Amino acid sequence: MIRPLSLFIGSRFSRAKQRNRMVSFISISSMLGIAVGVAVIIIGLSAMNGFERELQNRVLSVIPHAELEAVQPPLTQWQPVLEAVEKHPRVTAAAPYIEFTALLEKGNSLKAVEVRGVNPEQQRAVSALPDYVKDHAWDHFDAGKKQVILGQGVADKLGIGVGDWVTAMIPNPDPSLKLKAPHRIRLQVAGLLALAGQIDHNFAIVPLKDAQQYLSMGEGISGIELNVDNVLEAQQIVREVGKTLPVYVYLKSWNHKYGYLYRDIQMVRTIMYLVMVLVIGVASFNIVSTLMMAVKDRAADIAILRTMGATDGLIRSIFIWHGIFSGVIGSLIGSLLGSLVAVNLTSMLRGLEQIVGHKFLSGDVYFVDFLPTQLAVHDVVLVTVTAVVLSFLATWYPAKRASALQPAAVLSAK
Repeated sequence: MIRPLSLFIGSRFSRAKQRNRMVSFISISSMLGIAVGVAVIIIGLSAMNGFERELQNRVLSVIPHAELEAVQPPLTQWQPVLEAVEKHPRVTAAAPYIEFTALLEKGNSLKAVEVRGVNPEQQRAVSALPDYVKDHAWDHFDAGKKQVILGQGVADKLGIGVGDWVTAMIPNPDPSLKLKAPHRIRLQVAGLLALAGQIDHNFAIVPLKDAQQYLSMGEGISGIELNVDNVLEAQQIVREVGKTLPVYVYLKSWNHKYGYLYRDIQMVRTIMYLVMVLVIGVASFNIVSTLMMAVKDRAADIAILRTMGATDGLIRSIFIWHGIFSGVIGSLIGSLLGSLVAVNLTSMLRGLEQIVGHKFLSGDVYFVDFLPTQLAVHDVVLVTVTAVVLSFLATWYPAKRASALQPAAVLSAK
């Protein structure tokens, strides 16, 4: 295979031993700088991809995409509302719910939780919540048995497990009776909800009919939860649904409670792209220094090439290739290293947590208690190409200086 003369000479210059050791040192430093920059950006972007995946698959799959909440609870004539909601083409499922707060008591331990009353049969169509209940406990979760499913974090806080009994203190729903003693209800833990995140630490589930009984709501409900075909358009869809309803309701979407997570992830991703350009750009400045010193180091070689008939374009191309080799090698090393770490980032961090005995992401603070990662090929390609392009731009000025050398002046100085 015949290679262009500039590519051949540029590759020989890159591999040849430099007369000045400082040139070799700076050349290696520039490659390592680009490699580290590329690797760090790929790892960071993979972590952002992982958080976005977990937000969609773990959080948005179990919480309602949208809710229609009664203006003056309870909502008694809710069946026509449910029928109107289900007729909307972009609503895939809908189900009634009851929501209230309770204080759980076990011995000397207390824990405030958000309790949600749901229909066990309809819930599977609305969310993936049943899939995260351990030991298939959802299959035996029925009304009339005084059962409750607790988040794993709630159970750990109270020191209880499946089969244990816990006391729930529920405030009186009537505002005029706020000062009255709360209802005390004995509930048996039927199962544990394990989402490995923040929801586990403040969430409990009871059957819908039991919740209606506890709150003396009769057949009333707090509202209707919706599952839509595009979770990112839930706010627009719930507004469309609201216009078709025969009653006034509050319109809520997942954005009200968890929208900040999605916005934060997108903001950090944008910042990561900006940091990518800055980090690789700074590393590319070393290529400028390397080539400037290489031009001085190879001045005699350049002069000889010029006397043999080399044109300005050839000399310029030789040093462009010389610089690009540093960028390409650094980019390939960085992308390989970054991809390797990104794929194993979750297991590596878990191993580190076991070694130091400390959990870096606490489930009661973050929506997941581990560092997720998802390597995207387009991110690797984008970062690598950006590094190579910036390396190319960094070679232009030194290459131009090399082509401007006068062979007579260089050789006479020798």
